[in-house]
Amino acid sequence: MELVSFVFAGLLAAMAPRPDRTLAFHGPVNTLMVLPGETVALAAMDRRWIWTAPAAPGLYPLQVVSSDQRDSLTIQAFVLVPYSQMRGEYLNGYRIGRYPVRPLRGLAIYRPPSGFVEVTRDNEDAFVSQHFRLKQFLCKQSGGYPKYVVLNEELLQKLEHLLELTNAAGYHAATFYIMSGYRTPAYNRSLGNVMYSRHTFGSAADIFIDENHDGRMDDLNGDGRTDERDAAVLYRLFDDAQGSGGLGKYHETRSHGPFVHVDIRDRRARW
Repeated sequence: MELVSFVFAGLLAAMAPRPDRTLAFHGPVNTLMVLPGETVALAAMDRRWIWTAPAAPGLYPLQVVSSDQRDSLTIQAFVLVPYSQMRGEYLNGYRIGRYPVRPLRGLAIYRPPSGFVEVTRDNEDAFVSQHFRLKQFLCKQSGGYPKYVVLNEELLQKLEHLLELTNAAGYHAATFYIMSGYRTPAYNRSLGNVMYSRHTFGSAADIFIDENHDGRMDDLNGDGRTDERDAAVLYRLFDDAQGSGGLGKYHETRSHGPFVHVDIRDRRARW
């Protein structure tokens, strides 16, 4: 892990290229997605600096220590493999599929991603926020390593917020079980889902609480069984807590148990 040095920070900032983005970080573990060579202005704790991403894709953890040395936080800086490196439907042998040429309603959130996080056996256990790991968001399609994923930082912030609300309401959860996170367009199509699914943009997660690790929603309402009414517990809790974005509850089928869908989108949607 790189310990960020702030010696001569002012001089370095003056000499650095003009930043493409300005970002602030607050939690103990944060995620930063950047393209190779991208320059960003960062703010964390009582520090501000300019950082230029390395040329090679990969994970570059940054540890930031406060000026009084009492507190610290980690920024998980992922340098992405650019979208332009795809060859047809594949990226280094991993099938991605094809993103729509035209974004839905012309919105930027439906444009193809700028790049992909390369996931290996060495980095799949990395935390991308305080309570969630990179591997939880992998597409369920078959294929060996490296795998590739798109992950929206705003989704991570929302999941952390919802997890905090869940525990505050008395439902213990160390994390959410993510039944479905990122879906490649190819995998999403194989499921028969809509072309502009927020899952394909790394901005959606199908989740439930599974503290006994049996792969199913826990009995949240205490009626001795697991069904849609347990998903409804989370749905009501989340609906009261969030404004825009998508939220839906799903009942049990032959292929899965009940769950709740949450996503980042431009408007409020409920189902």
